[in-house]
Amino acid sequence: MLNAYFGDYITVAVFMAVGALLVAGAIFASSLIAPRRPGGFKEVVYESGIEPIGGGWNQSHIRYYVFALLFLIFDVEAIFMFPWAIRLDFFAEAGLGITVLVEMIVFVVVLVLGLLYALAKGVLRWE
Repeated sequence: MLNAYFGDYITVAVFMAVGALLVAGAIFASSLIAPRRPGGFKEVVYESGIEPIGGGWNQSHIRYYVFALLFLIFDVEAIFMFPWAIRLDFFAEAGLGITVLVEMIVFVVVLVLGLLYALAKGVLRWE
């Protein structure tokens, strides 16, 4: 019985070893086969076939990240609210209707307070 128990682990270990060998072999083969001719246009930034103008470094304004973060927060809110809205009848049947409703209201109020704070700080004003 003990041999059968460890036999499963040996099978997994063999498959992991074979997988590691395949990955290592592929990396080694690509290092042997890949062409190496540095220089020229290989180090130039590619811009859709157009000759690049200026450097490749461009710093983005922090406002883009703030808008992306706010979008992500409200997107996650929607992900939480859709299953809750669909299964609201289940919570009511289980006797959790008011409790779950209050928890969702608190959740939405906290997010709205965060949005109001962002508005008060002027983060959402685009200049």
